[in-house]
Amino acid sequence: GQLPTWLQGILLRNGPGMHSIGDSKYNHWFDGLALMHSFTFKNGEVYYRSKYLRSDTYNCNIEANRIVVSEFGTMAYPDPCKNIFAKAFSYLSHTIPEFTDNCLINIMKVGDDFYATSETNFIRKINPLTLETLEKVDYSKYVAVNVATSHPHYDSAGNILNMGTSIVDKGKTKYVLFKIPSSVPEQEKKKSCFKHLEVVCSIPSRSLLHPSYYHSFGITENYIIFVEQPFRLDIVKMATAYIRGVSWASCLAFNKDDKTWFHFVDKKTRKEVSTKFYTDALVFFHHINAYEEDGHIVFDIIAYADNSLYDMFYLKNLTNDFEENNFTSIPTLKRFIVPLQYDKDAEVGSNLVTLPSTATAVKEKDGTIYCQPEILCEGIELPRINYDYNGKKYKYVFATKVQWSPVPTKIAKFNTQTKEMLHWGEDHCWPSEPVFVPSPDAREEDDGVVLSCVVRTDPKEAPFLLVLDAKTFTELGRATVDVEMHLDLHGMFIPEQGLKTETE
Repeated sequence: GQLPTWLQGILLRNGPGMHSIGDSKYNHWFDGLALMHSFTFKNGEVYYRSKYLRSDTYNCNIEANRIVVSEFGTMAYPDPCKNIFAKAFSYLSHTIPEFTDNCLINIMKVGDDFYATSETNFIRKINPLTLETLEKVDYSKYVAVNVATSHPHYDSAGNILNMGTSIVDKGKTKYVLFKIPSSVPEQEKKKSCFKHLEVVCSIPSRSLLHPSYYHSFGITENYIIFVEQPFRLDIVKMATAYIRGVSWASCLAFNKDDKTWFHFVDKKTRKEVSTKFYTDALVFFHHINAYEEDGHIVFDIIAYADNSLYDMFYLKNLTNDFEENNFTSIPTLKRFIVPLQYDKDAEVGSNLVTLPSTATAVKEKDGTIYCQPEILCEGIELPRINYDYNGKKYKYVFATKVQWSPVPTKIAKFNTQTKEMLHWGEDHCWPSEPVFVPSPDAREEDDGVVLSCVVRTDPKEAPFLLVLDAKTFTELGRATVDVEMHLDLHGMFIPEQGLKTETE
């Protein structure tokens, strides 16, 4: 095919790549050692490279020729690298272990630099051109968090907003929103952006010893949205996991009889909206987008009825009959509409949503507001949008289409307003998260291309990078790569002008 001449830059992706070391094997697909790969677009040609993240975890494991550093779903013993991971803090004689730096989920941009990230307090700087691993950054040196999300938000100036959980810090467990500036003042050029990190606000956990698990959060022009779901980490169990010989993943539990609470933080006042909004128990990983309209916050997430998704990715479940490994809970695109401004004298039991939608927000006797979503569609995951529309009213979601098993078979473009869906799919192909790249003179939300790495189930067929016209979803071209490509998780497109050259 033919690539658009304006497509110049690097698609950088991250995901688990090595699942056995020596005779030892990880239990869970999300535990594998981070393997980054990149597709560089230059003058109509595509160049491929891949490299394992040389984390301390990677180096320790390779040196010992077995898994010696614990991951979320795999507990390792005994740890000859104890010296690296020994710095732990104690509370009530419970120990939160120091986590792995196997940053395998996403890529984050901080100023001119790029970092591989996961959900621990460590991120690793990388060179996007060579995929070399550079220094390790510990969030907890700059802000009291033990875990942080891999899905930060960026404002128009490039500043980063992210969230982490502070586990029993001074006897409190809280969710911390923090901001990392995209640049530092001229006179402090030697200092890193992290030294200027500031806490925007914190939200106390509803339970001291059972903080909610979360993978992402939402943002609008004036608000930050945090959804506290009844899928929780048991801190006491986690602290004793090593002694009991169980993985940290076994310390997560979903309570289907509980509520899911919505928190809205006003960016200007840095205070939480005092009205309590909630919905039924759900589990979700990905926020898609959110915006404000006529005194309401509209936010879209992909939700599940339970936490079975995580269990499906245990390697013992990922056998050859993978395709029969059916969902007990289909991913569902839910749109919640939350009335921030409503008539305080409204009757109990009345629906406070005034926008045209089947989503409701009903006032309860105790003043809380019970929200029910509008179901927009089912069976999509790994959603991406045109990020220029982040926090604004938008139309399009680009996502992977999952039929009956957690492995995607197609890519989809979904119109949230008309509910129309376009697909791209081919037999025996597993596409990755689709990344939208806007064209330089884009006038409309879907002016641009969609990029996805496609792995084939037939070992004789080579994997390829797919380039689709984002408007029509027709194929513009594909670049076949003669390597064993891994299924990845997340990543980003870095336009040519966003790359520092080696000499700079």
